[in-house]
Amino acid sequence: MSIGTTLRTVLMAGLVVGSVALASCGHTETAAGTKKLRLAFVTNNSANFWTIARAGVDQAIKEIPDVEADFKFSDGTPASQKRIVEDLLSRGVDGIAISPVDPENQASMLNETASKTMLMTQDSDAPGTNRMVYLGTDNIAAGKQAGESLKKALPDGGKIMVFVGSIDAQNAKDRLQGIKDAIAGSKIEIIDVRTDGTDKVRAKSNVQDTLVKFPDVAGLVGLWNYNGPAILNAVKDAGKNGKIKIVCFDEEEDTLAGVKSGDIAATIVQQPFEFGRQSITVMAKTIRGDKTLIPASKQIFIPTKAITQETVDAFAAELKARLDQK
Repeated sequence: MSIGTTLRTVLMAGLVVGSVALASCGHTETAAGTKKLRLAFVTNNSANFWTIARAGVDQAIKEIPDVEADFKFSDGTPASQKRIVEDLLSRGVDGIAISPVDPENQASMLNETASKTMLMTQDSDAPGTNRMVYLGTDNIAAGKQAGESLKKALPDGGKIMVFVGSIDAQNAKDRLQGIKDAIAGSKIEIIDVRTDGTDKVRAKSNVQDTLVKFPDVAGLVGLWNYNGPAILNAVKDAGKNGKIKIVCFDEEEDTLAGVKSGDIAATIVQQPFEFGRQSITVMAKTIRGDKTLIPASKQIFIPTKAITQETVDAFAAELKARLDQK
């Protein structure tokens, strides 16, 4: 089974029910009389990226005794996340790990949640809130990796366009800042940032519009996982693959295929498996009294990698092995 087939099979199962329950609902008591912890993991959309995180959550449940978890797919809006969180709180969860869509405008909801249960952020942070810890990518550093990849792909510089679901998300802001830091002093110029509200059709049309309005564009950058395939497919449709340099994020099937073919210069991959596994682990151990996992910075960074044509096969094999653990 290919990586893409594996991802689609697991994701479709999750989307059919709208939420994937990885264990039974409700608090239970163990034989020793200790409460079985009930935790939750909330995404910021329903992309394939989160299928890998779900595998990590599942792995954590196998490793940690007396823990159950709900995995919740959001539709990419703050309203959806609010409904999910309210439902989880009504059922008395012991901890929630969430990737906030719009942290500034969700601050009130996040702080209220933190007053009722353990709250941590994963993937995208909300540093101005009362969340206990952020676990995920150092997105400024990841943006710098993307910027360095752009400089290698465009040694003579050129104009680039950036694409993302929402520039309000902290990870998007940080990645963009990292790119700007990395290309400072080079001849690479950012034309603008185009947002799509996590609408994949719009994501592709944004690229198509860019290719028409800016025929001299030299590079295209996708900050969220589905932006890579959207860019690649639009560029192919225009017959410009190989001519316009693409740098993106994450490990969508089409993205990895584009890296392998050379149509994508590089993709910056995170470790969503570890987002899931470590989020559950940190919440469970902290709730049970181990405070050593929360650093003074209240940030736990998971390293990223820049995957190129030379390293894509090894990475794809590693990813498949992780998914096959389920």
